[in-house]
Formats: sequence, C-alpha cells, structure tokens
Amino acid sequence: MNGKLTEEQIKQILLKETYIADTDLKEIEKGMKETSMTFVEYLLEAGFMTKDILGQALAEHYNLVYANLSREKVEEEVLKQIPEIVAKQNGIIAFAQVKDGVKVAMNNPTDLTTLHLVEKRLGQKVFLYYTMETDLQEALSNYKAGLEEEFKKILEKLKQVGMSREERDDVVVQMVDVLLQYGYQNKSSDIHIEPAEDKIIVRFRIDGVMHDVLEIPKDYMETILIRVKILAKLRTDEHRAAQDGKLRFKVAKETIDVRISIVPTVQGENIVMRILSSHSRQFSLSDLGLGPKDMKKVQSAIKHPHGMFLVTGPTGSGKTTTLYAVLKILNRRDVNIATIEDPVEYDIGGITQIQVDNKTNLTFAKGLRSLVRQDPDIIMVGEIRDEETAGIAINSALTGHLVLSTLHTNDAATTLPRLLDMEVEPFLVASTVNVAIAQRLVRKICAHCRTSYRLNEEEKHAMQMNDHLKDILIAHGEKKLEKLRLYKGAGCKVCNSTGYHGRIAIFEILEMTEDVRQLILQRVSSEEILKTAKKNGMTTMLEDGIDKVLNGLTTLEEVLRVTRD
Repeated sequence: MNGKLTEEQIKQILLKETYIADTDLKEIEKGMKETSMTFVEYLLEAGFMTKDILGQALAEHYNLVYANLSREKVEEEVLKQIPEIVAKQNGIIAFAQVKDGVKVAMNNPTDLTTLHLVEKRLGQKVFLYYTMETDLQEALSNYKAGLEEEFKKILEKLKQVGMSREERDDVVVQMVDVLLQYGYQNKSSDIHIEPAEDKIIVRFRIDGVMHDVLEIPKDYMETILIRVKILAKLRTDEHRAAQDGKLRFKVAKETIDVRISIVPTVQGENIVMRILSSHSRQFSLSDLGLGPKDMKKVQSAIKHPHGMFLVTGPTGSGKTTTLYAVLKILNRRDVNIATIEDPVEYDIGGITQIQVDNKTNLTFAKGLRSLVRQDPDIIMVGEIRDEETAGIAINSALTGHLVLSTLHTNDAATTLPRLLDMEVEPFLVASTVNVAIAQRLVRKICAHCRTSYRLNEEEKHAMQMNDHLKDILIAHGEKKLEKLRLYKGAGCKVCNSTGYHGRIAIFEILEMTEDVRQLILQRVSSEEILKTAKKNGMTTMLEDGIDKVLNGLTTLEEVLRVTRD
C-alpha cells in the first residue's frame, strides 16, 4: 500500500478493529454532512475518540508504535540529524536518541524511499514510529534557524554596490517575508516593528508575552515601511495618519492572513502585524480547554434554534476564537450564517462576513440591522458595545435567530446585569440569553520540560492566608497541602527557557436556569446571580483554572495572574 491513509481507509481500520461501531459511523457521517469538518476532525471534535487512541489505532495498522510528538521532548541535536529541508519535504522527524540508534516518526510509514535515505544519512539504526499529521507539523516547527543570522545576510546584500533596482527590491521583499515566516514559525500572534531613536526594534508576542527578537539599523525603516504598505494596499505617501490594512502570504501549503496597523509616533511610524493563522488556530472547543462537563453545556446551548450565546472577558482573552470554534460546528449547508465584525479576523467559507467600517458609517448596529433583513438563521456580532446594538441583538434572538456575541465584563454573572445597564428590559434578558461564558487565557506549561514539585514553605504560607484558594485546591486535589503536587516548566530551547509553550483558556459557564431567570426579573446584583449559579453546579474560572493546574496544564501563578481582578 502506497501513500497516506485515505478517509475511507481510516474508517475501515476503525470499524475492523472495533474502535467504532456501525452506528457511530452513521452518526459521524451525518454530523460531517451538517458541518464542514473532515472525518477525523468530527471524530475527535464530537468526542467519539481521543487523538491518542486514534494515533494508536493507525499505528497498529502499520505494526508500529504510536509517538505523541506533542508530549515528546525533542532535543535540538537529535532534530538536526535530519536536515530541515529533508524533514519538511518528506514528513519525517528524528525525535529521540537511544543507545542503539535514533527514533524517527512519520505520518506516512509506507514511504520507504525516504526512510532508506534517512537511514543511510544517519549511519545508525533507525527505529520507526507512527505519528499524527498535526503533531508532525507541530514538531517540525522546532527547526528554528537564527533570525539574526538571516537578517545579517539580507543587510549585507543591501550594502552591495552596483545592485540593480530590481535586485534591491527583491532583497527588500525577502526582508519582510523573513519577518513574517519567523513570526509564524515561532507561533507569534503579533509582530511589532518599532522605531527608536537610532534603531528599529522587532518584537514578537508569543503566548501573550512580548519578546525582543531583533535590532535593525534605523536606515532601513523607510524601506520596510514602504514594502509593508504596498503589500497591505495602504498609501505610501501618508505619514501623519493611522492606517489599517490586510495582506496575505504563504508558508508551506498554508495561506496566512495578516492584519496591518500603522500608527505615527514621535520616532516614526510604528508597524504591528497580527498573524491570523487558521492552521495554528483550529477552532476546536476541546483544544481551547473546555472540559467534558462544560463542553456538554456549550453543545446544549448551541442546539437552541434561537436565543443568545454570549462570551465575555477583557481584550485578548480569546473570546472571538471561541465564537469561531462554535461557528465551525454550526456551519452547515442547510443554515444561513452571517457575521458583523471589527475586524473580520478569519475568512470562513460558507459564511457571510461583514466588516465594520466607520468611514462609511457601517457600525455594529447598522450592520446588524441590515443582516437581519438577509434572512439569516445564525448571526454573530463581534461585540455588543452600546444600547442600540444590544437592543437589535436581543430582538433578533427573540424573533427566531441564534445570536452569538461578546461583551466586556469580568465574569459570567456580571453579563446579565450589564445588559440591564444597556436599557434592555429584564424579561427580554431572561427570555433570550441561553448561556453566558466568561474566559481568560493562561500560558500552558511546556510539555518538553514539564516537571512536578511539592509546594515550598512560602507557597504553603500564601495558601494558608487565602482560605478560598486553599479550599478549592484541597477539594480538587489532596486533602493536605503538604501532599499537593504541582507542575512547572524547567525551561528548554523549545519554550525559549520560559517554561511555557502555547495557551489554553479557563472558563466559567452560566446556564440560564429558572432560578437565574427569576433573579434577573428581580434585578438582583451579580453577586446573588453568582451565588445561585454556583449552587446549581457552575464551576468558576478560578476552580476551572485550579483543575488545569492539578492536571499539569498550567501553573498556579498563571491562574492567579489572570483571575485577580
């Protein structure tokens, strides 16, 4: 058998080995028709199987052992035994050195030509493992050449005398391309190009934290600026007004959308490029950090044909990503979905997406008013900012539409009184809101250098001083703080010695129960709503965060940082 497994082959393997039943397959195929997901995506998203079990099943088909590369610590020295070009072009990676040879992983183990080539090059015994395609691509991103070295070469080229204008333009193009590629490879959400008095500082925002990555002579600022403006279709002769635009570039097989913001400062024009990669953000609710209990609540809420689905939190808490994950599940050919956003962050096929434009007076309220006339079943409003938008959104939910939107509040319970503050009648809030979700993003402990430890005396003392925190920790873990085992990242090359790699959300999900409805009608405070919701089984963000701390996903320090309002 040659080539990677087809969707049909995967189905037959899982059926034959009784990983799924015929009834499961029918349900999956029905669900696939209603969404735009592939078989594997729906299989995992709907909870029929975990990624590990699927990987093991496919590895058994090849008579191989499954390697979960997302948990493997890939040493740089081992990785580089296979050159980056060979690894990426042929889908193979060396991930561990052992006494008798080297462990390598492939998603297509039938590619014997590549395997023999690598074996010959390594000059030692190769132990072959099967890995999932998503994990392989993630692991391949560990190949990181030095950005500084790349830029040195580019700047040397620009210094060459006698270059034609075309040659110089090519080098300038390469300069911006290299920044975008490195930003993408390092999983940056934003690239900042900031002019200082005598230099340009390039910074990447990775997992929500800014990192200085490069300094460039200021002479090249104008060159970079013009190139970015041309790519984003902005005015190159405008230097005193802020400009926003969008560009696209390709990395491997993926087309990346990049949002551009240019703002004049006292030192020159500041460039921020936001990388919007659909590959790195798969919009899976389980990947975002929803546990089984909360997942059921969300799935129940989005099955309602009408009503409001609200996500709250401060800027940068992942609200839009959560809404996109829900839209991905709801996106079927038999429903009409429309969005009004500021800005449109990801293009989704099959959905009508409208961009807010203040220049043409296309506001959230006016855009939403127009969308309702477009006969939608599901509407996504990027943000409810004012009374007018709130009123139209509520009325849309009341007249048979499912409305998804975001609000800026600190927790789920405050969402409902916030709508009342926007002059929405209590009976309308009580009858339209299906669920309110509050969330924050925390950095994940790097899987490559995660270690466990017992609390030190200082940490124990801090816990003893906070009764609420102590009670949550003990309820979720050991009965005694002395026995409590937590986790942290020791720091390695994969996480740039930070101990963190990637982010995950912590949630609290408030369902609209009859008790909560009665409280809204009485216009009670958010504290009363919170108390009742907890009595009805709601997990708070702090509790969800502690759960993730005890499961080794994040640190106590991270959870306290984002929940401390």
